[in-house]
Amino acid sequence: MTPEDAQALWARGELTLIDCREPDEHERSRIDGVLLIPMSQLAERIDEVPTDGDLAVICRSGGRSAQVADFLTAQGEYGTVANVDGGIIAWAAAGLDYEGDEPD
Repeated sequence: MTPEDAQALWARGELTLIDCREPDEHERSRIDGVLLIPMSQLAERIDEVPTDGDLAVICRSGGRSAQVADFLTAQGEYGTVANVDGGIIAWAAAGLDYEGDEPD
């Protein structure tokens, strides 16, 4: 899913956006209001992932979020689970709102 599509659906309340980066990465740059569940904590925090709608997962550049999206899809308990192509780097490059330093 493109960052633009993810942002539009998220802004309309049509999906939950999950940031799977680590807390230090999130501290440097973040999308205000996005659910932070680091990939390293996913197994122990799986109950925090909403099961009542579609999801999009974002990371730095799209690699980790693709793994998390595949894992969540394999669980069969969620709606559509998408990876945000290019991660927060692509989100920032598209001119979408975020806080903090420019992602690198």
